[in-house]
Amino acid sequence: MYLYLKSLHIIFIVTWFAGLFYMVRLFIYHTEALAKQEPEKGILDKQLAKMSRLLWKVITWPSAIITLILGTSLIISQPSWLKMPFMHVKLSFVFFLYLYHFACHYIYKQLQKGEAKYTSFQLRIWNEVATLFLVAIVFLIVLKNQFNWIWGTLGFLAFGFLIMIIVRVYKSFREKSTKK
Repeated sequence: MYLYLKSLHIIFIVTWFAGLFYMVRLFIYHTEALAKQEPEKGILDKQLAKMSRLLWKVITWPSAIITLILGTSLIISQPSWLKMPFMHVKLSFVFFLYLYHFACHYIYKQLQKGEAKYTSFQLRIWNEVATLFLVAIVFLIVLKNQFNWIWGTLGFLAFGFLIMIIVRVYKSFREKSTKK
């Protein structure tokens, strides 16, 4: 039974992250669409709101809930994991991932009303936060107690810094190509 729970847990983690990654991309497109002139703005707003609603309600939220249920079932089936330090760190990252999810829900609600409170650049950076959670959680669960906390923390920070550099370079590239 344990391996079936674990397999399903992994499957729903993948669908949850796929939903989170694509959802924030839709936030970016939606924010950029709201800055356009009519009739393009109205057409894109309606289409992106529909796409976001379906993704959020049919894939992302159900995957987050099922992931939580399956993860809890795994811990109940393997209570000894809670004695391992890596699991406490991993569960902390998972807690913050759910906070990220709720923050995305807040942005989703705003955009459904046609309100863009963040720039597309801010949302591009926000999109990379999920990547940081994914990397941290996967390394923790795979390496478990073999994880060297000092190098892991430095690697995590360096990876985050690298992502921010890539986002900035991409922004400058887009600005240059838009001016042409």
